[in-house]
Amino acid sequence: MVEVSVTYSGDLHTTAVHGPSGAKLETDAPVDNCGKGEEFSPTDLVGTAMGTCMLTIMGIYAKNNGMDITGTTAVVQKEMTKDLPRMIASLSTVIEVPLPSDHPNCDGLIQAALGCPVHRSLHPDVEKPVKFHWKG
Repeated sequence: MVEVSVTYSGDLHTTAVHGPSGAKLETDAPVDNCGKGEEFSPTDLVGTAMGTCMLTIMGIYAKNNGMDITGTTAVVQKEMTKDLPRMIASLSTVIEVPLPSDHPNCDGLIQAALGCPVHRSLHPDVEKPVKFHWKG
């Protein structure tokens, strides 16, 4: 279990503290929802969590298979629903991997990314298309 403590600091800002490490993260409401957009919004963090989770699980797969995928990137584009209630409609992800498309571990890396806990935990109504670009 990991504990995260969150404090509302006013003006639609929060500060979260990661219990094990003490690392801090601040949020603000997005401009389209009464905020100033000065920090990540809470829903931005969902997209961030998915992108970082996918690369982390790919990194574990790569390490376990004697590979180096340093330089791999993920770009996640978050879209919110147009109607109320507000919710994430889509998290579209593009992952660029510095390996050739004929590398024998491409399928394993794809399965690792798609099997990340965040990707698997999101509600089925959230569209989660993922594209891979091999740059080797």
